[in-house]
Amino acid sequence: HPPPVATDKEEQKRLLENRPDQPQNPKVLRIAIIGAPNAGKSTLSNQLLGRKVFPVSKKVHTTRCKARGVITHQDTQLIILDTPGLINPLKAKRHKLDEAMLTDPWDSVEHADLVLVLVDVSDHWTRNSLSKEVLKCLSQFPHIPSVLVLNKVDILKKKFLLLEIVADLTEGIVNGKKLEVKSAFKQDSSSSATSPLQITQASPPESKVPGSPCGQEKNQAQEGSGLDRSSGVGGAGTGEAQGPKHYGPEDLKDMKGWPHFQEIFMLAALRGEEVDTLKRYLLMQAKPGPWKFHSDVLTNQSPQEICDNIIREKVLEYLPLEVPYGVTQVTDIWEEGECGELLIVQSLLVPRESHKRMLIGRGGKVISRIAREAGQDLMNAFLCDVRLKLKVEVK
Repeated sequence: HPPPVATDKEEQKRLLENRPDQPQNPKVLRIAIIGAPNAGKSTLSNQLLGRKVFPVSKKVHTTRCKARGVITHQDTQLIILDTPGLINPLKAKRHKLDEAMLTDPWDSVEHADLVLVLVDVSDHWTRNSLSKEVLKCLSQFPHIPSVLVLNKVDILKKKFLLLEIVADLTEGIVNGKKLEVKSAFKQDSSSSATSPLQITQASPPESKVPGSPCGQEKNQAQEGSGLDRSSGVGGAGTGEAQGPKHYGPEDLKDMKGWPHFQEIFMLAALRGEEVDTLKRYLLMQAKPGPWKFHSDVLTNQSPQEICDNIIREKVLEYLPLEVPYGVTQVTDIWEEGECGELLIVQSLLVPRESHKRMLIGRGGKVISRIAREAGQDLMNAFLCDVRLKLKVEVK
């Protein structure tokens, strides 16, 4: 079970400063998850961590800064860098987003050992090509191995479209080999995320790999990805001996996909389908190296940041359009109650009386729903009883 987040700021700080309790031969992998805004990056991060520590909302730009999530499994530590969606400067200006939202994803990729590119296949406007920002980012760091993750596969009614999407997003090449795509509809598919396609590459079948983290064949780590891959899945970087070439702005103009992905995974992050398959693969990709965090650490965020983000997520969820972006949060009380529960009182300051009415809702319905749902999420993060009270005031 993943550890809870400490409710006390000082305790969390101590944990983060603690020397990692690493085993004899530790392994580590830093993973940057990038993609267009709202592709489901934070949902996937939370599912991989097994506890909700990153805010999630249907509104774009819910994630405002890069935060770390930490998965410690036996001798391996995975560090997940949850990043804001990749956007261009023009959009950032239009949404009044701060500078960090432009630079954070790039910083994360620069320090990653593996990049997960997340694409929302339920969005028919964007699913057949990677955004220019994502392509620019991948071309900037072509030496860092990357994996394509197709998300929200369960929502896609016409599963055969996945063949076309995969071909477009990979330029027809995965792990240095040309894809041969053939449809293979499974009759008794119980999982909605299992896709009706096999993608094979002409090469000898892979033998069992001893000592993989879950004691299973490496092939199994792709099972749920819907790929019947017969090429080696080996460590990151096995695909091309010569390494990807450097792409200039001119090359990127005509590219829809990235021909240097090592793997493709298909999942439904919200339902947790096939997330374990991806997690097993990530554990296998870890390389010998020192842990960065103590095994009791789940995230590098402070308890206060988690609380603010989760309340903000609900405000984004239940208020129309631009209103939530003008809300300022002030924590008035953060203390332990008589029965050991965490008591949090937060004021939400809004610029207008009309916003206050919207946020409170008829008969206080909206604000009490926000408090109830945020309180539930905080209990999950802190693993203790939480009493959350929210007040709304015009600033």
